[in-house]
Amino acid sequence: MPDGKIIKALSGFYYVLNHDHEIIQCRGRGVFRKNKVNPLVGDQVVYQAENPTDGYILEVKERKNELIRPPIANVDQAILVFSAVEPDFSTVLLDRFLVLIESNHIEPVICISKIDLVPDAKKAEIDAYAKDYEKIGYKVILTSTIDRKGVQVLLPLLEDKISVFAGQSGVGKSSLLNVLRPELGLKTDNISSHLGRGKHTTRHVELIEVGTGLVADTPGFSSLEFTELEVEDLNYCFPEIEEYSKDCKFRGCTHTSEPKCVVKQEVETGEIKQYRYDHYVQFIEEIKDRKPRY
Repeated sequence: MPDGKIIKALSGFYYVLNHDHEIIQCRGRGVFRKNKVNPLVGDQVVYQAENPTDGYILEVKERKNELIRPPIANVDQAILVFSAVEPDFSTVLLDRFLVLIESNHIEPVICISKIDLVPDAKKAEIDAYAKDYEKIGYKVILTSTIDRKGVQVLLPLLEDKISVFAGQSGVGKSSLLNVLRPELGLKTDNISSHLGRGKHTTRHVELIEVGTGLVADTPGFSSLEFTELEVEDLNYCFPEIEEYSKDCKFRGCTHTSEPKCVVKQEVETGEIKQYRYDHYVQFIEEIKDRKPRY
């Protein structure tokens, strides 16, 4: 039986891209509903089809990861698009996204957009933030869709991968995709008819081919709350905190009030940036204050 990847799910139909770059419209077999398996965009599936518009998905292969909102599976990396200005660069929002991505074992790439709009007085600040995150180990790309700065660096990163473009509204995700693949003609202000973005539209995730990779331009994470994360897990979502935590005196140190905490010492020396530590503590409090689920 042939196999392929689901690139769109809409109104009970699954659109499967096969190895011949044909799109086969499929339905799910009843066995999926019985076994409570919900095929997702990004799933590798086995199907049968007499023709391109009348196929059936027979099997959903094992996933390496799965996001609930947006609903997508087998994501290789997340391109986190954050504008330098308009709206202003936000480290706390970026760190929130990074925690959500890290907790799902997805490789993050930080893309700081609209670099051409940064006033001279603010350039040093943006460069300093970029260096901070690079020192932690993240890949950081500074981009401009006007002079195309950084776009040539981004394109090779998408090859042969499923990438999710994510970030708050207005940061230039669609503008970036238009530069990467101009024939898409995505609207950057109102509604994108291709991807279902915009107000009062049915928002769905769709993978589009960019070079040899597949990219999902999502309307964003509908929830940025840490609903699935526990306090002891947060440590692993801050790579620099995890690195130094191994030397803490107490096993299971939360790096908040414990004595002889190496992480807090490294914050004092500046090895761990104060704003990153502040966000870590803020997120711990959020998780502790979370209402219990029953």
